[in-house]
Amino acid sequence: MVVQPTSPAAATDGCRVLGLRERKKQRTRDALVSAAHRLFLDHGYARTTVDEIATAVDVSQRTFFRYFANKEEVALAVLADAEDHFIATLRARPAEENPLQALRGSIVLTWRDLSTTEDDRGITAALELIQLIEETPTLLAAHLRRITDQERLVAELIAAREGLDPAVDLRPRVLAAVFGGVLRSAHLAWSSGGSGPGPEGMIAVIESHFDQLGPALAGDWR
Repeated sequence: MVVQPTSPAAATDGCRVLGLRERKKQRTRDALVSAAHRLFLDHGYARTTVDEIATAVDVSQRTFFRYFANKEEVALAVLADAEDHFIATLRARPAEENPLQALRGSIVLTWRDLSTTEDDRGITAALELIQLIEETPTLLAAHLRRITDQERLVAELIAAREGLDPAVDLRPRVLAAVFGGVLRSAHLAWSSGGSGPGPEGMIAVIESHFDQLGPALAGDWR
Protein backbone atom coordinates (compact mmCIF):
# COMPACT_ATOMS: atom_id res chain seq x y z
CA MET A 1 0.00 0.00 0.00
CA VAL A 2 1.31 3.43 -0.94
CA VAL A 3 0.87 6.11 1.69
CA GLN A 4 0.23 9.45 0.07
CA PRO A 5 2.14 12.33 1.67
CA THR A 6 0.07 14.89 3.50
CA SER A 7 -0.13 18.16 1.61
CA PRO A 8 0.90 21.39 3.39
CA ALA A 9 -2.64 22.69 3.05
CA ALA A 10 -4.12 19.57 4.66
CA ALA A 11 -1.59 19.74 7.48
CA THR A 12 -2.45 23.40 8.06
CA ASP A 13 -6.16 22.63 8.10
CA GLY A 14 -5.57 19.81 10.59
CA CYS A 15 -3.59 22.09 12.89
CA ARG A 16 -6.30 24.74 12.64
CA VAL A 17 -9.03 22.24 13.57
CA LEU A 18 -6.95 20.96 16.48
CA GLY A 19 -6.30 24.52 17.61
CA LEU A 20 -10.00 25.38 17.49
CA ARG A 21 -10.86 22.24 19.43
CA GLU A 22 -8.29 22.98 22.12
CA ARG A 23 -9.48 26.58 22.45
CA LYS A 24 -13.07 25.38 22.79
CA LYS A 25 -12.05 22.92 25.49
CA GLN A 26 -10.16 25.67 27.30
CA ARG A 27 -13.17 27.99 27.13
CA THR A 28 -15.42 25.28 28.57
CA ARG A 29 -12.97 24.61 31.38
CA ASP A 30 -12.65 28.31 32.15
CA ALA A 31 -16.43 28.70 32.16
CA LEU A 32 -16.83 25.82 34.62
CA VAL A 33 -14.17 27.30 36.92
CA SER A 34 -15.78 30.75 36.82
CA ALA A 35 -19.29 29.37 37.43
CA ALA A 36 -18.10 27.22 40.32
CA HIS A 37 -16.26 30.16 41.83
CA ARG A 38 -19.34 32.38 41.74
CA LEU A 39 -21.62 29.67 43.14
CA PHE A 40 -19.23 28.79 45.94
CA LEU A 41 -18.99 32.42 47.01
CA ASP A 42 -22.73 33.05 46.70
CA HIS A 43 -24.09 29.84 48.23
CA GLY A 44 -21.15 28.20 50.00
CA TYR A 45 -19.02 25.28 48.94
CA ALA A 46 -21.02 22.57 50.71
CA ARG A 47 -24.40 23.71 49.34
CA THR A 48 -23.23 23.93 45.72
CA THR A 49 -23.64 20.78 43.62
CA VAL A 50 -21.84 19.60 40.51
CA ASP A 51 -25.18 19.67 38.69
CA GLU A 52 -25.62 23.37 39.53
CA ILE A 53 -22.14 24.17 38.22
CA ALA A 54 -22.76 22.27 34.99
CA THR A 55 -26.19 23.85 34.53
CA ALA A 56 -24.72 27.33 34.94
CA VAL A 57 -22.52 26.65 31.92
CA ASP A 58 -25.24 24.76 30.02
CA VAL A 59 -23.31 21.51 29.89
CA SER A 60 -24.01 18.03 31.27
CA GLN A 61 -22.56 16.46 34.40
CA ARG A 62 -20.69 14.09 32.09
CA THR A 63 -19.00 17.07 30.47
CA PHE A 64 -18.08 18.46 33.89
CA PHE A 65 -16.38 15.19 34.82
CA ARG A 66 -14.34 15.26 31.62
CA TYR A 67 -12.57 18.28 33.05
CA PHE A 68 -12.64 17.77 36.81
CA ALA A 69 -12.73 14.70 39.02
CA ASN A 70 -14.85 16.35 41.72
CA LYS A 71 -15.89 19.64 43.34
CA GLU A 72 -12.60 19.98 45.18
CA GLU A 73 -10.65 20.01 41.95
CA VAL A 74 -12.74 22.71 40.30
CA ALA A 75 -12.67 24.78 43.50
CA LEU A 76 -8.88 24.68 43.63
CA ALA A 77 -8.41 25.13 39.88
CA VAL A 78 -7.53 28.83 40.06
CA LEU A 79 -4.84 28.27 42.65
CA ALA A 80 -3.66 25.13 40.85
CA ASP A 81 -3.18 27.19 37.69
CA ALA A 82 -1.31 29.80 39.73
CA GLU A 83 0.91 27.09 41.21
CA ASP A 84 1.68 25.76 37.72
CA HIS A 85 2.60 29.29 36.65
CA PHE A 86 4.87 29.62 39.68
CA ILE A 87 6.66 26.38 38.81
CA ALA A 88 7.15 27.52 35.21
CA THR A 89 8.48 30.87 36.47
CA LEU A 90 10.88 29.14 38.85
CA ARG A 91 12.24 27.01 36.03
CA ALA A 92 13.01 30.19 34.07
CA ARG A 93 14.80 32.12 36.86
CA PRO A 94 18.40 33.20 36.16
CA ALA A 95 20.93 30.53 37.07
CA GLU A 96 23.05 33.02 39.05
CA GLU A 97 20.31 33.56 41.65
CA ASN A 98 20.67 31.58 44.84
CA PRO A 99 17.75 29.24 45.63
CA LEU A 100 15.96 31.59 48.02
CA GLN A 101 16.27 34.52 45.61
CA ALA A 102 14.84 32.36 42.83
CA LEU A 103 11.90 31.25 44.98
CA ARG A 104 11.13 34.74 46.23
CA GLY A 105 11.38 36.29 42.78
CA SER A 106 9.16 33.59 41.30
CA ILE A 107 6.32 33.94 43.79
CA VAL A 108 6.27 37.75 43.59
CA LEU A 109 6.29 37.63 39.78
CA THR A 110 3.48 35.06 39.84
CA TRP A 111 1.26 37.34 41.92
CA ARG A 112 2.07 40.28 39.65
CA ASP A 113 1.19 38.20 36.59
CA LEU A 114 -2.09 37.18 38.22
CA SER A 115 -2.92 40.83 38.78
CA THR A 116 -2.78 41.47 35.02
CA THR A 117 -5.26 38.69 34.20
CA GLU A 118 -8.54 40.28 33.15
CA ASP A 119 -10.91 37.35 33.71
CA ASP A 120 -12.43 35.51 36.66
CA ARG A 121 -9.35 33.34 37.01
CA GLY A 122 -7.13 36.27 37.92
CA ILE A 123 -6.06 37.93 41.12
CA THR A 124 -9.55 38.59 42.53
CA ALA A 125 -10.49 34.93 42.22
CA ALA A 126 -7.21 33.79 43.76
CA LEU A 127 -7.56 36.10 46.74
CA GLU A 128 -11.21 35.18 47.31
CA LEU A 129 -10.38 31.49 47.08
CA ILE A 130 -7.68 31.77 49.71
CA GLN A 131 -10.32 33.03 52.14
CA LEU A 132 -12.85 30.38 51.03
CA ILE A 133 -10.29 27.60 51.53
CA GLU A 134 -9.47 28.72 55.05
CA GLU A 135 -13.18 28.65 55.93
CA THR A 136 -13.88 25.22 54.37
CA PRO A 137 -12.26 22.20 56.08
CA THR A 138 -12.68 19.93 53.05
CA LEU A 139 -10.98 22.41 50.75
CA LEU A 140 -8.29 23.19 53.31
CA ALA A 141 -7.37 19.51 53.56
CA ALA A 142 -7.19 19.19 49.77
CA HIS A 143 -5.16 22.39 49.53
CA LEU A 144 -2.67 21.19 52.12
CA ARG A 145 -2.21 17.97 50.14
CA ARG A 146 -1.43 20.07 47.07
CA ILE A 147 1.06 22.13 49.08
CA THR A 148 2.86 18.92 50.09
CA ASP A 149 3.06 17.83 46.46
CA GLN A 150 4.35 21.25 45.42
CA GLU A 151 7.03 21.23 48.12
CA ARG A 152 8.33 17.95 46.69
CA LEU A 153 8.44 19.42 43.19
CA VAL A 154 10.12 22.63 44.39
CA ALA A 155 12.78 20.59 46.19
CA GLU A 156 13.46 18.64 42.99
CA LEU A 157 13.74 21.83 40.92
CA ILE A 158 16.08 23.50 43.41
CA ALA A 159 18.23 20.39 43.57
CA ALA A 160 18.43 20.30 39.78
CA ARG A 161 19.36 23.99 39.62
CA GLU A 162 22.18 23.45 42.09
CA GLY A 163 23.32 20.08 40.74
CA LEU A 164 22.46 18.26 43.97
CA ASP A 165 20.99 14.87 44.80
CA PRO A 166 17.96 15.58 47.05
CA ALA A 167 18.14 12.05 48.39
CA VAL A 168 21.58 12.83 49.85
CA ASP A 169 21.61 16.61 50.33
CA LEU A 170 18.75 17.72 52.60
CA ARG A 171 18.97 21.43 51.82
CA PRO A 172 16.54 21.48 48.87
CA ARG A 173 13.83 19.70 50.88
CA VAL A 174 14.41 21.87 53.94
CA LEU A 175 14.28 25.07 51.88
CA ALA A 176 11.13 23.93 50.06
CA ALA A 177 9.42 23.23 53.40
CA VAL A 178 10.49 26.60 54.80
CA PHE A 179 9.32 28.36 51.65
CA GLY A 180 5.92 26.67 51.87
CA GLY A 181 5.60 27.64 55.52
CA VAL A 182 6.47 31.28 54.81
CA LEU A 183 3.85 31.44 52.06
CA ARG A 184 1.16 29.88 54.22
CA SER A 185 1.94 32.30 57.03
CA ALA A 186 1.74 35.21 54.57
CA HIS A 187 -1.59 34.00 53.17
CA LEU A 188 -3.04 33.65 56.67
CA ALA A 189 -1.81 37.12 57.61
CA TRP A 190 -3.39 38.60 54.51
CA SER A 191 -6.71 36.78 54.93
CA SER A 192 -6.99 38.00 58.53
CA GLY A 193 -7.26 41.54 57.19
CA GLY A 194 -4.08 42.88 58.72
CA SER A 195 -2.73 44.28 55.46
CA GLY A 196 -3.72 46.22 52.37
CA PRO A 197 -6.29 44.81 49.93
CA GLY A 198 -5.69 43.40 46.49
CA PRO A 199 -2.55 42.03 44.88
CA GLU A 200 -0.22 44.74 46.15
CA GLY A 201 -1.40 44.02 49.69
CA MET A 202 -0.66 40.33 49.25
CA ILE A 203 2.73 40.99 47.65
CA ALA A 204 3.63 43.36 50.49
CA VAL A 205 2.77 40.69 53.06
CA ILE A 206 4.80 38.05 51.22
CA GLU A 207 7.79 40.40 50.94
CA SER A 208 7.64 41.31 54.63
CA HIS A 209 7.58 37.64 55.60
CA PHE A 210 10.64 36.91 53.46
CA ASP A 211 12.38 39.94 54.96
CA GLN A 212 11.98 38.35 58.39
CA LEU A 213 13.10 34.87 57.34
CA GLY A 214 16.81 35.51 57.87
CA PRO A 215 16.41 37.17 61.31
CA ALA A 216 13.94 34.45 62.36
CA LEU A 217 16.33 31.63 61.46
CA ALA A 218 19.69 33.10 62.37
CA GLY A 219 19.08 36.26 64.39
CA ASP A 220 19.58 36.73 68.12
CA TRP A 221 16.01 37.04 69.34
CA ARG A 222 17.13 38.39 72.69
